[in-house]
Amino acid sequence: MKKVIVTGSSRGIGLAIALAFGRAGFQVFATMRNPAKAIELSEIVSAESLPVTLHKMDVNSDISVKSFMDEIIIQNGSIDILVNNAGIGLTGSIEEMPISDFRSVFETNLFGAVRCIQAVTPSMRAQKSGCIINITSVSGRLTSSPLGCYSASKFALEAISEALAQELKPFNIRVGVIEPGIIDTDMAHEIEGASSSLYPTSKRMSDLFFASLKTPTSASLVAEKVLEFAAGDSWTLRHPVGPDALPFIQWRMSMTDEEWIDRQSVSDEEWYDAVERDFGMDARR
Repeated sequence: MKKVIVTGSSRGIGLAIALAFGRAGFQVFATMRNPAKAIELSEIVSAESLPVTLHKMDVNSDISVKSFMDEIIIQNGSIDILVNNAGIGLTGSIEEMPISDFRSVFETNLFGAVRCIQAVTPSMRAQKSGCIINITSVSGRLTSSPLGCYSASKFALEAISEALAQELKPFNIRVGVIEPGIIDTDMAHEIEGASSSLYPTSKRMSDLFFASLKTPTSASLVAEKVLEFAAGDSWTLRHPVGPDALPFIQWRMSMTDEEWIDRQSVSDEEWYDAVERDFGMDARR
């Protein structure tokens, strides 16, 4: 039975990933800061008798990550798959967002993933096999206010993943980047409601999320892609997930940097018209 560590498993995409692996017969170590709050996951695991155990691990802590990873590897041998899912999505314009929030986002979204990668890589390298999957976002390929900080952390994780894939391929360790679009999670609903700002772009993004979530995309879709990559033999690095993921990326790639900046800087009316024209989505609330 292959062994999987999934970070940030208490809710949303992480919960769906842990369940997908468990239902597929993997031994899953589902980690989170506070297992007592993972009531839904615990109940499903118990009801379905899944090979999933809940563990406390804070990806923001060197000590927490090292102690947990060392214990799991000593007790169970090398981990076959690591899924770095833990993340936070604080929003705000560059001017208005406190530096402490910038640090918090990077601490979890980037450094948390790197801590876990460094903890499992030696044993994977020794056995010359393994799989590391980093959950980034479409926002790791393009950015719009008020997601500047969040996007920066995901851009950074994409860069780390690309370098990591080069380093680990000679050791037969696959690296995959999963890039969800707008998924029906608590984080997405928090962005949907985050429109208080000096900058009108914040309300626009909130409205875009609101419109998208009218026809929600389940976190299980992301989990299916993660499981597909982990169980397969693909060396493809990037995997957009969700009906809007690739269209968003292609939208950005169709423009120069200057055209993209201009598109995001137009009047409200022009911006909403462009979204409706390009995506068939009326984002006006």
